[in-house]
Amino acid sequence: MLRIVFMGTPAFAVPTLSAILAAGHEVAAVYTQPPRPAGRGLAERKSPVHALAEQHGIAVLTPARLKGEDVTRAFAGHGADVCVVVAYGLLLPLPVLRAPRAGCLNLHASALPRWRGAAPIQRAIIAGDTVTAASVMRMQQGLDTGPVCAAQAIAIGPDMTAGKLHDQIAERGAHLMVAALAALAAGTLTCLPQATDGVTYAAKITTAETRIDFAAPARQVHDQIRGLSPAPAAWFAIDGNGGPERIKVLRSELCVGAALDTTQASVMAGTVLDHALTVACGEGAVRILQVQRAGKRPLPAADFLRGFALPPGTVLRGPR
Repeated sequence: MLRIVFMGTPAFAVPTLSAILAAGHEVAAVYTQPPRPAGRGLAERKSPVHALAEQHGIAVLTPARLKGEDVTRAFAGHGADVCVVVAYGLLLPLPVLRAPRAGCLNLHASALPRWRGAAPIQRAIIAGDTVTAASVMRMQQGLDTGPVCAAQAIAIGPDMTAGKLHDQIAERGAHLMVAALAALAAGTLTCLPQATDGVTYAAKITTAETRIDFAAPARQVHDQIRGLSPAPAAWFAIDGNGGPERIKVLRSELCVGAALDTTQASVMAGTVLDHALTVACGEGAVRILQVQRAGKRPLPAADFLRGFALPPGTVLRGPR
């Protein structure tokens, strides 16, 4: 069994920490992001990894940064065989990367070298990729540039959302990491350099990217909606009783044989075509299946339309 320092923060990292503990490894310490204000009362909330570690009586450290001799000395003092990093949220400086006997392993949510960076799950879906992977990588100073030790391909269905893909990669990645640790303990772990071609970067999603542009082709609109669901969520604007209102779109489907020929110039992109919330796009149409108003729970489109009339001919706002 290995002595491990675990570094992770969100729910995505929880299955890996759970699997490491179930495999019988010794987790000397957990590093995670500090508690942050959350909820309506803005009370400080511990990260999901923080909460799990406390349940198991593991020492938890929440440094705001990993630089400085004191932090480096404390990290090295854990005497770890290896550090496992899953969506931690801070870059690891070289002294930290070198401190464990066998270095640091990272679980990354893409088929490296495609989608290095912060938002690989969302970017893969928005780009229309049909396959991605859970990858275990030996960490270097570069951004997700280290050699890959294990990978498992994961199909992206035509209607799969980022939320569902997130959960699949988290679960499969946890098993992949445990297998990699077993190989490390046995001295059989092999890590191969990433290819030099096919490199893409998964930049953090910006607010400007979340507004739906119905002038885009329907496939692109559908991929944007599912790639941003459930958070931060794609949205359109409509006029409500209190003025303009953002409506988040959580699920959609591509339409075949829409009631109107949306390639005609007379049909403006963003026009509601029927009573099922089918919306014309620059090419083709999408049917909106699930929405969410600000401060409300998600609703099927049919339930939403009972309280918010959007008759055929209504034009949903695009970017301004």
